[in-house]
Amino acid sequence: MTEFSLFGQKLCLSPILDLCSRDIVSYTISDRPVLSMVTQMLDKAFVRIPDKTNLILHSDQGWQYQHKQYQRMLKEKGIRQSMSRKGNCLDNAVIENFFGLLKTELLYLQEFESMEHFKTELIDYLDYYNNRRSKAKRKGLPPAIHRLQALSVA
Repeated sequence: MTEFSLFGQKLCLSPILDLCSRDIVSYTISDRPVLSMVTQMLDKAFVRIPDKTNLILHSDQGWQYQHKQYQRMLKEKGIRQSMSRKGNCLDNAVIENFFGLLKTELLYLQEFESMEHFKTELIDYLDYYNNRRSKAKRKGLPPAIHRLQALSVA
């Protein structure tokens, strides 16, 4: 989860990033970090993920990820939970890198008229990142296309 502070307000983004394709599988946006934010993010992801795939979902040790409801949702879907060790930010390097890209390519390059304007641009950026932002590591493909190709081979 990352937080943006603009206009004296806060906005939180909670995404799930696929480690293979770097595709944003699902995300939620909220004005505060509440449990429903991460449970709704899981509900959105579960629509795209078959049951009992033996996936691993990694997070930091935030209170939301330690909550019994969150852990139960993962277990029922057949997903193993992984959390960073205390004080070990390297475990979260991939998502932190994404947050850095997001802030560099969106937050620091534009001026926003309001928090609503920023939220609209954030949603547009997430769509751009998944569907149009190419990367040499993925043979010039955006994450969503790379993900589809990887799944078709699996």
